[in-house]
Amino acid sequence: MAWAPMRPPAAVARIYAVKGRPSSHPVIVHIGGLWSWTAGRARSLRMRRPRGAVLAGSPDAGAAPCERRRRRADGGQDTIGLRVPGHPVALKLLREFGGGIAAPSANRFGRISPTTADHVRNDLGSDVDLFLDGGACQIGLESTIVDVSRGMPVLLRPGRIGASEIADAIGVAPRLPTPARPRAPGTLEAHYAPRRPLRLVPPHEWNLRDPSRCGVMSFRARPAEATFVAWIRTSSDPERYGHDLYANLRALDASECEEILVEEPPSSAEWSAIRDRLTRARSS
Repeated sequence: MAWAPMRPPAAVARIYAVKGRPSSHPVIVHIGGLWSWTAGRARSLRMRRPRGAVLAGSPDAGAAPCERRRRRADGGQDTIGLRVPGHPVALKLLREFGGGIAAPSANRFGRISPTTADHVRNDLGSDVDLFLDGGACQIGLESTIVDVSRGMPVLLRPGRIGASEIADAIGVAPRLPTPARPRAPGTLEAHYAPRRPLRLVPPHEWNLRDPSRCGVMSFRARPAEATFVAWIRTSSDPERYGHDLYANLRALDASECEEILVEEPPSSAEWSAIRDRLTRARSS
């Protein structure tokens, strides 16, 4: 299929249009390495695994605020999110391109993130001209986002890389975000949501009552007598759970269930990214 490349402002505007993304919500820019883009502590976050950083950007004078946001990846603010991917296909694309590529998750805004090319095709369909399939995601959860634009690092979004690993890399533990934090991808109160309502059930409230129109994601085996629409038994290993999370939510969302019940994960640090995603995905 023949297609013509767009100028950067038009390309960024199309990302927002295809995803249905609010113009004030920034898009992460993927780069091949942090050394040529950043300084100081941000350089210590150079990649062995996917990570993210929110760094100072430059203002764009000229266009009206709404239009300016739509054609810029930073959502009209004075910071920009940078990420060095860990996948060889993505890194080769960045090397061939020779610059940064604005690239959010390839799904409709606010919905369950994709972890396979088929998820992207199902979500975006003919609105996208070309699919680059590098295989299923190796980790499954979005990258950690660290704000390093204000002196002390702040953990905006937890991911596979935890606070202790960040502290080991840069020599200081990241702080928790405050209301004055920069807007960052995936940090809205409601996000990663299935179309069916999702409810988190604490383990101490879990019982074997059988609302037959529900789909279930639990650490427990399905009771022999249960007649739930769908039941997915999850791994008790946080890395495996995180890897499978979005595929499992998509499977339940595609079932005939009327509500998704998820057994609440542990509150320990290694589950923080998973709890963050499920908290944002649940119905209010």
